[in-house]
Amino acid sequence: MSDDAIDRTPDPEMGRPQWYSGPEPPPPEGKPFTPEPVLVTVGDIGCTATRVLTPSGQRPLAGTVWIVTNQTTVDRRIPSYAIVLAVLLMIFCLLGLVFLAVKEEKIQGFVQVSVQGSDFYYATQVKITDRAQVFDTEQRVNYIRGLVAALPAA
Repeated sequence: MSDDAIDRTPDPEMGRPQWYSGPEPPPPEGKPFTPEPVLVTVGDIGCTATRVLTPSGQRPLAGTVWIVTNQTTVDRRIPSYAIVLAVLLMIFCLLGLVFLAVKEEKIQGFVQVSVQGSDFYYATQVKITDRAQVFDTEQRVNYIRGLVAALPAA
């Protein structure tokens, strides 16, 4: 640990620094520190009612712009069990050809979520394996956009 990390005093709004060990220090006089609860997370981005929490630090939520980019691919194919059943049942009757109409979808890729403020930019990728995850990620970002709209402009 460097000497300058030990000499720094913690900012009450940033929470307790990681380099301190031991019991929690008492709150400063006059203004007790109460951390806000995290309301929603998207990938490794978390949001409280007034702040954006990223691995690179905390920033104010007011005035941020949120962008969602869907970068998934959908692969539709006939599953192998349907081909086997079609071949086996085609020998007995032509009903086996109905199994060739069975399709299987495989979704893969990610959704990129980026947040941009007046003095920062951060992006994260959320791995996607089904359609519900795409919808869930978009709804989480829409909830955050609603939080931003409810705050006074910075």
